[in-house]
Amino acid sequence: MRACAFAIPGDHRQKTGGFIYQRRLLEELRASGRSVTHVRLPAEAASAEQGAVLRAEVAGVLEALPEDQPLILDGLVFAAMQTADLARLRCPVVAMLHHPMGMEQGLSPELSRHLLAQEIANIRHAAAVVVTSPHTKRTYAALGADPDRITVALPGYDGPRDLPSVEAGPRILSVGLLARRKGHDVLIRSLSRVADLDWSAHIVGKSFDPEVEAELQALIAETGLAGRVSLAGELPDAGLAAAYREARIFALATRYEGYGMALAEALCHGLPIVTCSGGAVPDTVGQGALLAPPDDAETFADHLRHLLSDDAARAELARKARAEGRALPRWPETAAIMGRVLDAL
Repeated sequence: MRACAFAIPGDHRQKTGGFIYQRRLLEELRASGRSVTHVRLPAEAASAEQGAVLRAEVAGVLEALPEDQPLILDGLVFAAMQTADLARLRCPVVAMLHHPMGMEQGLSPELSRHLLAQEIANIRHAAAVVVTSPHTKRTYAALGADPDRITVALPGYDGPRDLPSVEAGPRILSVGLLARRKGHDVLIRSLSRVADLDWSAHIVGKSFDPEVEAELQALIAETGLAGRVSLAGELPDAGLAAAYREARIFALATRYEGYGMALAEALCHGLPIVTCSGGAVPDTVGQGALLAPPDDAETFADHLRHLLSDDAARAELARKARAEGRALPRWPETAAIMGRVLDAL
C-alpha cells in the first residue's frame, strides 16, 4: 500500500458534509493499513479569496512534502490555490473535490468566473481527481476537465440500516449548515403555506453566516412560525441520530448539492424526503424523495402537504427511501476506491 499525505484546512472534526467525508476517509485509509500523514492547513486556506501571506504559507507547507508520496488535497484548498503554486509542488496531487468552488452561492460573477477557470486549470496539474458523485464528475467534465481522469467515490454511511422509527408526532427535520445554499429560507416559506396542518420543524445545523442566521430568525417571526420552527444549532452525534429517528419527514430545500450527505442519512433512516432538484440531489435520493425546483416554495409546500396529509403516500415513499438507503456504500468501500487511485499513480 502506498503511503500518502492528506491536507485538510482547519479542524477536520467539524460536522459538515465535506469535513465528515474527509475525516472518515482519513480514518478508513489508516484502518486499511495505509500510512497517511494528516497535514492540517490554516482554516483560511479554504477561502475563495486569499492574501499573499496566506498563499505563501500554504504553498510552503505543501512544497515541503516528500515528492515520492501522493498528496490528497482538500477541494476548497485546491480550487483556491493559484495554478502556479500548484504546479510547483513536487508530489503528485490527488484533488478531493465535492463541487466547484466557483458555483457557491453569494460570489460575485467576476469571482465566480475566476475560480471556475482557475480550478479547471489546476485540474490539469493534478495526477488524479476524486469526486463524491457522478453529477459532480459530469459538472467538471462540462467545465472542461477530462472525465477519464475523474473517479467517483460516493460517501459511506456508518450507522445501522433499518432502525425502527420512534413516533414523536408529525416532526419535520432539516439538517444543513446555516448557509444560503441550503435554502432554509425556502423551507420556512414553504412551512408557512402549510401552517393549517399539525407539525413541528427542527432545522439542525451549525451557524456559518451570522447574516443568514439573523435572516432566518427574522423570517420565522415574520411568518408567524415562532414556536413551531426551531433553529436547533449543531447537535452531538447521539442527539442527531435521535432527531432522525423521531422525525416523520425529512425536508431540505437546498439550492445545490455536490452529493448531499444529510439526504443519504435520511435515506438510511427510512425517512420520506422532500427536497430540491439542484445539483446531485436527484442521483443521491433516487426514488426516495419528492423533488421541487430550487427556490420554488409553492411546489415544496405542496409536497409537504401531500406527505403530511396522506399516510399511505408517506409510508410508500418511506419504503422507497429505506430501499435506497440499503444500497448506499459504507466508508471502507469509499476508502478502497481512493486506495486504488493512490496505488495506480
